[in-house]
Amino acid sequence: MADETENGDAGNQRQVALQKIYIRDASIEVPDGPRVFTEDYNPEVNVDLNTQIQSLSEETHQVVVTVTVTAKQTDRTAYIVEVQQAGVFQLDGFSDDEERSHVLGAYCPSVLFPYLREAIGDMVQRAGFPHFLLQPVNFDMLYAQHRENDSNQPTEVGSATH
Repeated sequence: MADETENGDAGNQRQVALQKIYIRDASIEVPDGPRVFTEDYNPEVNVDLNTQIQSLSEETHQVVVTVTVTAKQTDRTAYIVEVQQAGVFQLDGFSDDEERSHVLGAYCPSVLFPYLREAIGDMVQRAGFPHFLLQPVNFDMLYAQHRENDSNQPTEVGSATH
């Protein structure tokens, strides 16, 4: 990018600007409370992660990262936490669709993730459980896997895969 600036082509510089960050939706359930608090706490934890991208205009996009954490204690559910962390991003100077897709599918979710991680940890603690630390996620790797899976699936004439 430094070469672009030195050559006077600053108008084509790529920029990603975070316009807004917010929790779109959040919930916690403790379906077996208070009984779950009377047993030794050693849960099996399952984490589901999903990202969604919505174009608001040519340059502006909403990215939503959803994480659902389910903790099970033997045959009972201790808690279920779901948070949708959203951000509105403005992308300028991205003429290549592949590059724009990578920014929206990997970079933007990685910007949102620390906020999501904090929200989930806080909700689990407020529900009366020991602190839960959501492990880091490599969104670049997940994006690459998603792209590879999409390219390996046959497409029919007249259908599109997203």
